[in-house]
Amino acid sequence: MSVRITVTTAGGVQYTEDNVLNFSFNKDVYTPYTSLSARIRAERESYTDAAEISLIIDGYTVHHGLADSLKWEKRGGEDFLVISSRGFTSLLTQNQIEPGLKMNISFNMLMDNFYTLPYVTHENNSDDSSYIYVKPNTSMWDAAANLAYKLLGTYPYIRGANMVMISPYPSPRSFDLRSEKLITSGTELVYSRLASDYHMADINGDYGSFDLTDSDVTALKIVRHKYFDLDMRFLYSPQQALVYRDKYDFRGAERVFCSYCGCRGEDLGDTVSFGSINGERISAVSINGSSRGVFTEISVYRDKFPHS
Repeated sequence: MSVRITVTTAGGVQYTEDNVLNFSFNKDVYTPYTSLSARIRAERESYTDAAEISLIIDGYTVHHGLADSLKWEKRGGEDFLVISSRGFTSLLTQNQIEPGLKMNISFNMLMDNFYTLPYVTHENNSDDSSYIYVKPNTSMWDAAANLAYKLLGTYPYIRGANMVMISPYPSPRSFDLRSEKLITSGTELVYSRLASDYHMADINGDYGSFDLTDSDVTALKIVRHKYFDLDMRFLYSPQQALVYRDKYDFRGAERVFCSYCGCRGEDLGDTVSFGSINGERISAVSINGSSRGVFTEISVYRDKFPHS
């Protein structure tokens, strides 16, 4: 299996590093970017002008992102480089939109009319909303999440290296791991984010009109109450402000996973079968490599956002 990392300078010069000692790549349906950390036996002594980092496995670019941090050191006469990088879609979390009402806005308009972000693409979706309300300090990603929920009841995710999606990928690849020799398989439950009760104030700041109790959470003996001001993003249906928060806190609450030796190129939105999982959408992909080989972990989430 071929694993290499490319470092591209601000001037566009690309350097390829084939001596990858270890790496860790992660992608999750609720994280707005892919992430990569790696240690390399480097060909150069310095990368002071590094601007882009790519991870390429068997010719397929699984990660393309910013050079968040680079550390190089000389040891025993050899040069080593330690890299940390997040995909270019991380810029969506770092650019804010002017607050206020945005009328008749579509996903295409949101992604194309505010900022031009390098290498960030998106699905073609021209369906427009009557409006979205942009709160102060709202990032482009938060606005995309608000619009995705209003249009489709979904949460946005990253396909490929840097393509933003809000609808199910229309032509997913299918991966059947039932005959694969799995290294691990199992289930993980994460309940630390769950809240039992949500309370939203009305236009006058008074509570009592908008409340939600999650019976699934109270059955777990969890008592956590959250209070918040009237959420202007959901004036079209105020109760949805509570429903959305409940779904968001429930994200990834149940994870079914497996891992195997190698990498087949699975991506978010593809389908996978293993164990009791039969053709369900992939929610997370982790790939780790070292002198022991390359290992992939695939996860399927069961929570309150749609994954079909």
